Amino acid sequence: MSAFAQGVTYAGVDVGDSLPAVTSKPISRTTLALFAGASGDHNPIHIDIDFAKAAGVPDVFAHGMLGMAYLGHLLTAWVPQRTVREFSTRFISITQVHAVVTCTGRVVEKREGNLVALEIQAADQHGDVKLAGKAVVELP
Repeated sequence: MSAFAQGVTYAGVDVGDSLPAVTSKPISRTTLALFAGASGDHNPIHIDIDFAKAAGVPDVFAHGMLGMAYLGHLLTAWVPQRTVREFSTRFISITQVHAVVTCTGRVVEKREGNLVALEIQAADQHGDVKLAGKAVVELP
């Protein structure tokens, strides 16, 4: 259910409020293959275990942009996509295959024009932050 359907408004949001967390299913090899096809990023480090091992890593790992997609889902589970005004992330560390990613966010500032600034992050089941970012949304 979107934030608007839930009655979330600029007046009803306070600095420090948390967005409802969004948690992925475990990232599987199928997830990585499907994301490679959808994104056009067929880098073998994400889908070929032999290539990954030859590169010195124990297994394939998730595309950084998959984590960003999960963060995008966090935002659009809270507000309609059309209300997102800014969205950026920093990639902190590799997300391993089989990781369960939980995306969280909190309101850090209310601005003129019904704009709400957010800090967002994606972390795995061990609490290791994989991506950290910022977003600005416009609420009614």
